[in-house]
Amino acid sequence: MTPNHNNPPPATGQCATPDSCATRLELARQIAELESRVTTDALTGLWNRAHFDHIIEKELDRSLRHRQPLSLILLDIDNFKRINDAFGHQVGDRVLRELAIVANSAIRSSDALFRWGGEEFAVLAMSSGYRGAGRLAESLRGQLASHLFPSVGSLTVSLGVAEHADAESAEDWFRRADAMLYAAKHDGRNAVRIDPQGNSDQWREPGIRPNLHLVWQEAHECGEPSIDREHQELFELANDLIDEFFAHDEDSGQILPAFDRLLGHIARHFASEEEILARHGYAELEAHRRAHAGLLARAEELRNAVKAGGAGLGGLVEFLAGDVVARHLFKADRDFFPLFNTQ
Repeated sequence: MTPNHNNPPPATGQCATPDSCATRLELARQIAELESRVTTDALTGLWNRAHFDHIIEKELDRSLRHRQPLSLILLDIDNFKRINDAFGHQVGDRVLRELAIVANSAIRSSDALFRWGGEEFAVLAMSSGYRGAGRLAESLRGQLASHLFPSVGSLTVSLGVAEHADAESAEDWFRRADAMLYAAKHDGRNAVRIDPQGNSDQWREPGIRPNLHLVWQEAHECGEPSIDREHQELFELANDLIDEFFAHDEDSGQILPAFDRLLGHIARHFASEEEILARHGYAELEAHRRAHAGLLARAEELRNAVKAGGAGLGGLVEFLAGDVVARHLFKADRDFFPLFNTQ
């Protein structure tokens, strides 16, 4: 997750004169620019450590409150001093910028990437226990090792992983991640070392279910019994899949069967819904079919990512709750509700 610096919004309220409006807009622009400088790293454009310090207590509180694991990955370029000595600091700066781009494209949209300082970076892996974060770190290590950097060629990185545990402070959590990074360096570099403890193990007790479920309500019904029944089953299968993520900490071998059940249901439901809409002469059927095809393609991408260990609960829930439910069922599907709800 990298910063998104938009233009500042226009000042609200009435301006006494055109000049006062211009002054307010300029002041808003300057404030936005100042905030950007404070929270982002000038060289790479990533969030900086000051921004990490600013948000981390809120993220820890969210993790504990919603019982969603949170992991920290520290990444350090191996032998970076040799790059600066051999090629100069300008090339070293280009390497840092390039690494930021490659690393940011390798993490999930729900994660946050920071420049920690010097040649060290950090990833805040949302909704990931130490096992899932370890797989993400290994994926990062491999992708960076295979990338060719301009003027330098290949390089390697070492990574340390720690999941937040109990109610430890952010400082203690960081020290555990840093100890794992040191172990990766000490063991020969180009390696990932994981501290095998965290809240995800404690939260896997029998009988505990996550409070992160899609909730079916009568207001979601369109009035066509088959479509409503299939929509309700979609909710149930999606919640089963979320439970599997929590129960097995993103172990793809355990999760894929639940994912395949959901994916199979979505495909059958889309085909059935399209057939019903065609019988009722729905005018926007072709656009609806295209939307279905896009969702199926995205679901298949997520399945492949889960299998490769590169998708976490955050990306999955974003797809289920955001793409399938909020943007499709609650928006696109509601366009055909008048076909069936004639009361």
